[in-house]
Amino acid sequence: MDIAPTPVIGPGAATERVDARHWRVLLLWLQAAFRTPDLATGAALVARVAEAADRVGARPDVTLRPDRVQVRTTTWAAHGLTEADLALAEAVSRAADELGDPALLTAQEIAVDALDIPAVAPFWRAVLGYGAEPGTDPDDHVLADADGLGPGYWFQQMDEPRPQRNRIHVDVTVPHDQAEARVAAALAAGGTLVSDRRAPAFWVLADPEGNEACVCTWQARGKG
Repeated sequence: MDIAPTPVIGPGAATERVDARHWRVLLLWLQAAFRTPDLATGAALVARVAEAADRVGARPDVTLRPDRVQVRTTTWAAHGLTEADLALAEAVSRAADELGDPALLTAQEIAVDALDIPAVAPFWRAVLGYGAEPGTDPDDHVLADADGLGPGYWFQQMDEPRPQRNRIHVDVTVPHDQAEARVAAALAAGGTLVSDRRAPAFWVLADPEGNEACVCTWQARGKG
C-alpha cells in the first residue's frame, strides 16, 4: 500500500500559525532563539525541547550556549515544514515563556557562481567535508555541514566568464519583518544597493569594493 506524502506547510501559512514573538521561517527551517540567564536554565529549556520533540515526532537541531538556546526544525523527508514542526514550535513557546526571552535570528549560505557546476561542486564538497543537503537531489549540488554548524553552499549557473565581478557571495537570510532594517543598516555602513528587483525575496548589496551579499527572506519565492 502506498503511503501518502506528508503535507508541506508553506512559509506564509507557517508564519501565521506560530508565535510571532519567537518563531521565523529562515530557508527551509522554522527557527527561534532564546536568551537565558545561565547555562543551567538553558539546559532545562533544551530538556523541554527534547521532551516535546519526542512527543510530537519532530527532529529539531538545538544549540546550547551559556546565554542562549537556538532551536530550528524542519522535516527533511518532506523537504519542508510539517504539522510536527508547528506542534514543536507551540510546545517550545510555552516552555520559553517560563525559561527564556526571544533573541535575534539569522542564517547564512554561500553561493558560488560557476560555468561548470558538476565540475566545481565536488571540489567544495571535498575541501569543506560537506555532503548533500538532506532532502535534496545530489545532482542539485546543494551542500550542507553534517553537524549543522557551518553555512550551506549552493551553486549558481553562469552563462559566461565574469572576471571583473566576485563569483562567491554570501546569502544572509533574515526574518521577513527585519529585512528592510538589515538592508538599511548595511547601506548606512557604506554599502550600495546593486538591485532590489527581486525584493522582498532578496536584495543584492555590495561593500565599498564591490563584493556582494544578498539579504534574503522567504517571501516572493513562489511558495505560500
